[in-house]
Amino acid sequence: MADQSIPEARTPEASPKGAVSPEAAQKEGISRRALLGTAGATGLVLGAAGGAVGYAAAPAQATPLTSLGADQVMFHGKHQPGITTALQARGHLVAFDLAAGAGRKEAAALLRRWSQTARRLMAGEPTTQDDTDVARDAGPSSLTITFGFGHSFFGRTGLQKQRPVALDPLPDFSSDQLDKARSNGDLWVQIGANDALVAFHALRAIQKDAGSAARVRWQMNGFNRSPGATAHPMTARNLMGQIDGTRNPKPADSDFDQRIFVPASGSNDPAWMANGSYAVVRRIRMLLDDWEQLSLKEQENVIGRRKSDGAPLSGGTETTEMDLEKTDAEGNLVVPINAHARITRPDQNGGAAMLRRPFSYHDGFDTDGVPDAGLLFICWQADPLRGFVTVQRKLDRGDALSQFIRHEASGLFAVPGGAAEGQYVGQKLLEG
Repeated sequence: MADQSIPEARTPEASPKGAVSPEAAQKEGISRRALLGTAGATGLVLGAAGGAVGYAAAPAQATPLTSLGADQVMFHGKHQPGITTALQARGHLVAFDLAAGAGRKEAAALLRRWSQTARRLMAGEPTTQDDTDVARDAGPSSLTITFGFGHSFFGRTGLQKQRPVALDPLPDFSSDQLDKARSNGDLWVQIGANDALVAFHALRAIQKDAGSAARVRWQMNGFNRSPGATAHPMTARNLMGQIDGTRNPKPADSDFDQRIFVPASGSNDPAWMANGSYAVVRRIRMLLDDWEQLSLKEQENVIGRRKSDGAPLSGGTETTEMDLEKTDAEGNLVVPINAHARITRPDQNGGAAMLRRPFSYHDGFDTDGVPDAGLLFICWQADPLRGFVTVQRKLDRGDALSQFIRHEASGLFAVPGGAAEGQYVGQKLLEG
């Protein structure tokens, strides 16, 4: 995924007599996290020698814990939050079905409640009533709440004529072993935050707001590495240990909006989808026991990249263009013909691209000790047929990674553009 920015410390704190203050620590190259960790472990900031030599090499860019809670993402805007927002440490995905008898009127009232709750929570404020106080002591913590509509939503609300063609059901794929009970849904909500309690607080608030209008169809929990856990910002790793998201489209790319967001005009999509995007959600189980039996070289050949730094097997660094024609001394392709990174390249799929923004998950072990773990795969694109479907069909025809993963749940959702001040998400659809 895209690199995560690392905010600086904001609030200086008083230091005990003889201790190094956070301000002084920054001048000396000591991260506040290292400083606090040392103080907690020893009761003193400095060792017996009284010097800072042992901490001079601490990463100056590591995120101080005090800043994690202060980071805020705006709810109102051209696009909904949680699409181009940097990866968060915690995530919840939840789908709802409208209750029997609930229709367009009830759906509009629900999206109005949800939008109001999302705006308040993303600003670090409590919900309007019956707040559980779970996140009372925390700031916004980069919380984002994103809303989408499933294919079935439009029939239940009498809005079939407004259903986008791009929302037609996904085709079947060879790696699919889908659980229908954990797939699709009328409504979809994505929650992300850099604090677990803030994320759970939002999940609970959204569920309570649903009231009698909708019931939970399925819910999944995910996680990523916390900001500041590495010495410098880097692309995320998945549970296979691979750097995942190297070739993600970037907002700075000239064609980013064209690939990821529905244009405001000149599109086959209905007008209410302007500035929106389509989210494909897949619960992909990783067969980790099988994967971990492979040697390092075998794992790298499956992916087509070095495990250590994500560089292509053809050489260079993570961002070096992959040389698909390079061969070794025996004439074999350095990047195997069925390597995952080769098959998924946009130039191998007619330019198809999608913005991957996943969470890892772990739901325990079965009776044999096999982990139920993998990826909550979420990808964004202006057209899922030209994005996800094109690439997945290519993967179906011979991806080396396919024998180590299993798609167990799936969903496709239309995510409208952001709400303007005083409006709620989906208002143009539900009141148009």
